[in-house]
Amino acid sequence: MAKKERFVRVYQQGIIHNFEIWVDRETGVNYVCHALGEGVGFTPLLDKDGKPVISSIDEFEK
Repeated sequence: MAKKERFVRVYQQGIIHNFEIWVDRETGVNYVCHALGEGVGFTPLLDKDGKPVISSIDEFEK
């Protein structure tokens, strides 16, 4: 049985300034990734109250 990847990309925007949103399939936590040239940042996506945005894990089990 093939093992599923832990992270799944759910959103992508841009070419030179590349923004992506990734979801951790184990916790549901959303992360934003920003890449520009060789630099990359990967950090939790926060809501207006400063809490991590969490998606339902069930939708990524398909």
